[in-house]
Amino acid sequence: MDFRTRIEIPPSPLRITHDSRLLLLGSCFAESIGQKLRNGCFRTDVNPCGIQYNPLSVAGTLQLLAEKKQLGPEELLQQNGLWVSLQHHGSFSGSDRETCLEGINNRLHAGARHLREADQLLITFGTAWAYRYRKTGEIAANCHRFPGTDFDRFRLKPDEIVAEYTTLIKTLSALNPALHIIFTVSPVRHWKEGAHGNQVSKSALLLAIDELAAHFKQVSYFPSYEILMDELRDYRFYDTDMLHISGQAVEYIWERFRETYFDRATDELLKRVEKIQKSLQHRPFRPDTPEYEQFKKHLLREMEEVRSVNQNIEFSSES
Repeated sequence: MDFRTRIEIPPSPLRITHDSRLLLLGSCFAESIGQKLRNGCFRTDVNPCGIQYNPLSVAGTLQLLAEKKQLGPEELLQQNGLWVSLQHHGSFSGSDRETCLEGINNRLHAGARHLREADQLLITFGTAWAYRYRKTGEIAANCHRFPGTDFDRFRLKPDEIVAEYTTLIKTLSALNPALHIIFTVSPVRHWKEGAHGNQVSKSALLLAIDELAAHFKQVSYFPSYEILMDELRDYRFYDTDMLHISGQAVEYIWERFRETYFDRATDELLKRVEKIQKSLQHRPFRPDTPEYEQFKKHLLREMEEVRSVNQNIEFSSES
């Protein structure tokens, strides 16, 4: 007897391997999956402008990358002693204008290069609610604690999202014809919109993605939202705030992602990589012992063997 419903994910012809290049954009859920991919030594770039939640901000990042645009000093604003960009997460802010701008443009440059080489683009929408900066009309990816009166808050309609991404997908396909786009909706609830507002918002995102997937053969959908809502419907899969999802839930959704997009060879190689990565994090009490020297030699042999299978795999540390 089964005491839960299981989300059935149709077999995907798309395969992600260690030869793939991946670019992930969107909410904090994109960061969680991106970290899993990076830990697995996949060639991955995550959020060149930082975490973003609404579709228009994600689209704005993709436009910057597609155009290879670099920001100028006039595009930064000062707030509470920090220089900020409304298109970027607060992690890009800084007290020195030039240093802040340099960090922003270095990431944009790397992201633009990665987009042109990417095989898969994973986009995670968090909410259909967006904020427009009144002085310039710019969509804010982050309001950086500016007064709320500086922004107009509005909810995107499905057809507005579809229109924006129809143009954008055509641009990306011309730039990188081999690019496949995987959309997903973050299972994290945006509770400040209220229970009903959150559901309406998520519904707008789901409807828009469904229409895009129907119109573009290079677009598909991964049901992370449905997995949590219908398969893991228990508060033990949430963090202490009862809104963000727990590490256990992320791990389960990651397993379903692996089942969907990794073939057996990739999954077996990933298991070896994960074992090595865990060993690399080991910090001995006595690094001067013969046993630890033997441990390091064995680990180096394992790393060499894995790299002989796939030379694209690069480990973060070899000491």
